[in-house]
Amino acid sequence: MTDSKYFTTTKKGEIFELKAELNSDKKEKKKEAVKKVIASMTVGKDVSALFPDVVNCMQTDNLELKKLVYLYLMNYAKSQPDMAIMAVNTFVKDCEDPNPLIRALAVRTMGCIRVDKITEYLCEPLRKCLKDEDPYVRKTAAVCVAKLHDINAQLVEDQGFLDTLKDLISDSNPMVVANAVAALSEIAESHPNSNLLDLNPQTINKLLTALNECTEWGQIFILDCLANYTPRDDRESQSICERVTPRLSHANSAVVLSAVKVLMKFMEMLPKDLDYYGTLLKKLAPPLVTLLSAEPELQYVALRNINLIVQRRPEILKHEMKVFFVKYNDPIYVKLEKLDIMIRLASQANIAQVLAELKEYATEVDVDFVRKAVRAIGRCAIKVEQSAERCVSTLLDLIQTKVNYVVQEAIVVIKDIFRKYPNKYESVIATLCENLDSLDEPEARAAMIWIVGEYAERIDNADELLESFLEGFHDESTQVQLQLLTAIVKLFLKKPTETQELVQQVLSLATQDSDNPDLRDRGYIYWRLLSTDPVAAKEVVLAEKPLISEETDLIEPTLLEELICHIGTLASVYHKPPSAFVEGSRGVQHKRLPGSAGSGESVESPDTGSAAGVSDAPPAVIPSQGDLLGDLLNLDLTPPATTGPPPPATSGLQLGAMDLLGGGLDSLMGDESEPLGGDLGGSSAMGAGFGAPPAAAAAPFSAPVSGGLDDLFDLGGGVGMPMGAYSPPKTVWLPAMKGKGLEISGTFARRAGVIQMEMTLTNKAMSVMTDFAIQFNRNSFGLAPAGPLQVLTPLSPNQSIEVTLPLSTVGPVMKMDPLNNLQVAVKNNIDVFYFSCQYPISMLFVEDGKMERQVFLATWKDIPNDSEAQFQIADCRLSSDAASNKLQGSNIFTIAKRTVDGQDMLYQSTKLSNGIWVLAELRVQTGNPNFTVCLKCRAPEVAQCVFQSYEAVLKN
Repeated sequence: MTDSKYFTTTKKGEIFELKAELNSDKKEKKKEAVKKVIASMTVGKDVSALFPDVVNCMQTDNLELKKLVYLYLMNYAKSQPDMAIMAVNTFVKDCEDPNPLIRALAVRTMGCIRVDKITEYLCEPLRKCLKDEDPYVRKTAAVCVAKLHDINAQLVEDQGFLDTLKDLISDSNPMVVANAVAALSEIAESHPNSNLLDLNPQTINKLLTALNECTEWGQIFILDCLANYTPRDDRESQSICERVTPRLSHANSAVVLSAVKVLMKFMEMLPKDLDYYGTLLKKLAPPLVTLLSAEPELQYVALRNINLIVQRRPEILKHEMKVFFVKYNDPIYVKLEKLDIMIRLASQANIAQVLAELKEYATEVDVDFVRKAVRAIGRCAIKVEQSAERCVSTLLDLIQTKVNYVVQEAIVVIKDIFRKYPNKYESVIATLCENLDSLDEPEARAAMIWIVGEYAERIDNADELLESFLEGFHDESTQVQLQLLTAIVKLFLKKPTETQELVQQVLSLATQDSDNPDLRDRGYIYWRLLSTDPVAAKEVVLAEKPLISEETDLIEPTLLEELICHIGTLASVYHKPPSAFVEGSRGVQHKRLPGSAGSGESVESPDTGSAAGVSDAPPAVIPSQGDLLGDLLNLDLTPPATTGPPPPATSGLQLGAMDLLGGGLDSLMGDESEPLGGDLGGSSAMGAGFGAPPAAAAAPFSAPVSGGLDDLFDLGGGVGMPMGAYSPPKTVWLPAMKGKGLEISGTFARRAGVIQMEMTLTNKAMSVMTDFAIQFNRNSFGLAPAGPLQVLTPLSPNQSIEVTLPLSTVGPVMKMDPLNNLQVAVKNNIDVFYFSCQYPISMLFVEDGKMERQVFLATWKDIPNDSEAQFQIADCRLSSDAASNKLQGSNIFTIAKRTVDGQDMLYQSTKLSNGIWVLAELRVQTGNPNFTVCLKCRAPEVAQCVFQSYEAVLKN
């Protein structure tokens, strides 16, 4: 009779009857009763009431009965902790049983009973078992330490079990070594900084010796442990590789992958010119190929790992392309993965057979697979340039099949081929346009629109094609809408006379009728560019595009390194680091491959080099205009809280160019009297900002103070405010022709510690001018108006008015070229006008710029010589004292003077408003009208501007 009889019963009072049977004197009856209890427990019945009766059955020599009782005990000990204590004596007794199987069974069960109350009672039996004469008991006890550590880590450390576990690594039995390694690895994972597995060459040697005689799981534990070791040099690395290589021929795929992981890691240490390196590459290919003859699930795991290996070392499998060809009965997940690896291995040598294979796949019945195959043809074209022409003709053949989803995928990949090889395959555009009506997927529609917009000059009816898309604009996906907006703007810039209505229509749809912020923002940017300066718009929108890279879907290198260290685990299947999917992963460590041979990279601290580089760099003067958005919106007039429309890039741009749109855009912008200042379709960000500046900026601007640095600067005598500071003569900044009758000339001055912009506004128009306001674009030193532009009375025709605008240096900062360039926007009741001017940097020299002599000397020595710049000031007929007095008027202070061989040397310091110190040595030779000035500064970019100020001050 089978065991199924224990799961069926018709008796009543079952628990009572079982209780009676458990207390029977007959051994057979007891055994039968325990089996019934375990059967009830297995199907989910609560038999915890029988706990004391089952525990009494532990006192037996029958191994089968003991196993059943221990099984029951493990299940119910947690819900009956007080009862579980009753079993402790039996554990202690069983741990001294002459039968090693019973001793091992007792210690295994002890580790599985997760009850704090009885843990301390189990320490003594465990200690004995760790030193048991039988290896089976020792290997079981080793695993028990890891389980106990999970329950009570402190207890395990106090009892010295970890040291005993380390000793077991030197055990004579390989299975004990493997279990000790597994237990220590498990504990080390939850305590990453504990350094439990202190791996050294002696330990590694013992592990490699045990490797040959272990069971397959033991081998995996040891190989995973070896993968965490960093060899001292390439010789040790080669030695380990030689001893691990035989594992590649193991029947268990997990052992093979663990061996591959170790070899992939240690290969990083081997010089590539070594003969053994080439041998190892050849040895790695066959085991990986063999994995692909297993069942589909194992194939998939192998393929995911091979995908990583191929990205790191494609040369391993470069001759094995055929094993990745798809079989008709492969499941879809295996097919897609094989396809991915085929593309990664594609090269000039094998591209012909790859393309023939891919063309075959494109006629399959599985839609997902066909799509991927068509994309793969495109990726091959981008990867192997010599094959591009063949790929394009293959794609055209596929388009002729008129199978909808094939056509759509082909168009998507042809777009990428155009990006990779511009002006090469555009002859196929006509064929693509024929299939326009069949496109119904967003990605394909967007790709086709991009092609039409990009090559509009080659397509006679480009405007009609784009207009057909525009009819259902609001029903399209965002991707298509954005692409359509860009394509029509490109078309307009290429054929402005024919497409003016079309561009106005799309801009209106994008900004006024759409609630998608991305679409609206892009619409407004194009709108401003087109209405302000079509030349700049052309440069931005029709700029030459960078070629797309060959492998856009490669895993990021540092992540790839980490995943290679996790080959054979879930991380290598998910292609994600363990921290991304292991919950509460406090013990998950980020692993990296060791530095390659001869790279000089420190294995212990890979980041030290970069850290040192950061600390040695001089402090940045000005944030650089780093990102593309910064470049594009270079002209965004942004005071701290409000935003205005962007001015053109340079002062010389013709604002008359707005007529290119024939004033048509003005009507779209709402209030025609204030086309660039009104509320554009509800977007405050675009239109706000030409009223009075924010309250913060309007606060009275006070002279800079020394902060807590009085002890450094020689302020004891009190630096008087020099009234003789140099101020350049006024120049015309905005000619009346560009300002619609408004002429602005001006200069900059520093008076009583305050920077001032002194302007003359002249009205050369026929109408009165009112409502003046001013804004600055972001600039190198954060110059911004410290208050509103005070033009108190209306400016009548032919009238001029002097205006002084105090400036602060707390505005937004952006590096300009040249450094002292300032872009300004002035608004009045007629329009907004843009101009740029250059301020003398001496306006930024502050009054507390005199250094102590000792500080000067130390700073001069501290600044490296490559940050020194030397200039000549020609034809300057001043004595050294006269030059010193003149420079002091502009806050360039003389610290010391000495005369050597008839040459006066003045040592000077000045400080800019943003805290940058400039040190100078001015050499004045009696009778020689040419001065030499040497400038030292931690921000060498400012040296040229400071020299220009020296020259201007001394010559005027």
